[in-house]
Amino acid sequence: MENIAEKVRQAKLKSPAIIVVGHVVSLREELAWFDKKPLFGKNIVITRARAQASNLVSQLTKLGANCIEIPTIQIIAPKETDPLKKAINNLNEYDWLIFTSVNGVKFFFDTLFDMGKDVRVLGHLKFACIGPITKERLADHGIISDILPETYQAESVVDAFANINIKGKKVLLPRAKIARSVLPDELTRMGAILDEVAVYETVLSTLGKETLISMLTEKEIDAVTFTSSSTVSNFMSLLESLDAKALLKDVAIASIGPITSDTLVSFEIKPSVEADPYTIPGLVDALLTHYGKK
Repeated sequence: MENIAEKVRQAKLKSPAIIVVGHVVSLREELAWFDKKPLFGKNIVITRARAQASNLVSQLTKLGANCIEIPTIQIIAPKETDPLKKAINNLNEYDWLIFTSVNGVKFFFDTLFDMGKDVRVLGHLKFACIGPITKERLADHGIISDILPETYQAESVVDAFANINIKGKKVLLPRAKIARSVLPDELTRMGAILDEVAVYETVLSTLGKETLISMLTEKEIDAVTFTSSSTVSNFMSLLESLDAKALLKDVAIASIGPITSDTLVSFEIKPSVEADPYTIPGLVDALLTHYGKK
């Protein structure tokens, strides 16, 4: 034991760690259950907003990964809420309500309830949403989505409406303050009368910036996960004064889907893996495949 401190330094061990001394070492096989997990020893950065990261963190942790939460985005209500309140007061004028994310569902219903209304004001509407989790959050309010596209991106919603006559139909699209234009553009082209209102916005979070830079510099990160284009853009903002490509050279870059991958490529960062389907379980499976564990 006299040189244990030196041996720990040589092995570059950090807390949490367990030191086993004496005959108990013979129980190695019983004690080593955790390091047999497929992602054991992998330091994986989670860039998703902390309020939404729990599902991804939980799944990766169960597989043995050490998750480092570096939320690059913070999701907040927009400063200007009058357009949303006006739309809610005029819900009787709309035919369709489209949700593109769980955030859209959350902030829409938060505002609806804060205004003293309930789901009865939505009874005449048809609904469309992107992604199974968005569908679940909508169902939490007792509403079943009429449309859920097979793939989880805006283009698929457009395809789903191809066989539905929405010409002259009024559509409410509550979503992020900054978002891609493909969905409103295409629905308008199909003849819909579309109102797009901001129900939330994503802002840069610098929480954990120093930890991120330190771990990348020391090559202590094995993978970084990206679940949206905004997580990519803000992640790169955290590294803007550094050589991001060099820091990420030996790091697995995990993207949740093609739109996020396109944003990575725009920063000259090539994704190592891309989820299929474009969901959190799909992202986890992609990492398992990348590490040859599936």
